[in-house]
Amino acid sequence: MRIGNPLPVGLRGKPTLRMWIWLVVAVVAVTGGLLYVDGHRVSAAPHADDPKCDKVVSRLPDDIPGASRDWALGDGVASWGGQKAVFRCGADELPPNINLCVTADGVDWVLNEERLGRDGVSVLRTYGRSPAVELTYTGPREEVGGILAALDPAVKWIPQERKCVGLEDADVV
Repeated sequence: MRIGNPLPVGLRGKPTLRMWIWLVVAVVAVTGGLLYVDGHRVSAAPHADDPKCDKVVSRLPDDIPGASRDWALGDGVASWGGQKAVFRCGADELPPNINLCVTADGVDWVLNEERLGRDGVSVLRTYGRSPAVELTYTGPREEVGGILAALDPAVKWIPQERKCVGLEDADVV
């Protein structure tokens, strides 16, 4: 009994130039595909496994002012405009602090003023809602208000347990 060569006829013997070309094409295609997928990966927030995050992300809009939603890979995340705006659900909740708080359509958002001053990046996190959500925006600051208004319907249904207070709300001692 004689066992023949199990390789197809075109693959028997020395590798040909055509085989090397196909091998290079295959390696480039696989590498490019992996880089494409990795380019859409967004790091998840620490508590992204909260069941409310799935509902929040499913309610997010397809478009925000000036950008369309990207394909984003990660738990509890979304992005728009090539990750110009990145949304993460399940962020750590903020303790009371003195950073600027803005209210957009009933949702309180606290601005990370240190990051804005250092990097020019607007990072806002909801205040008084669990799970907290965070928006990182690298575009012009004047666009942030419209973006928050677009995101608020998705975030608003998370019950608000605390709200921001201003100096005028504080008790006089």
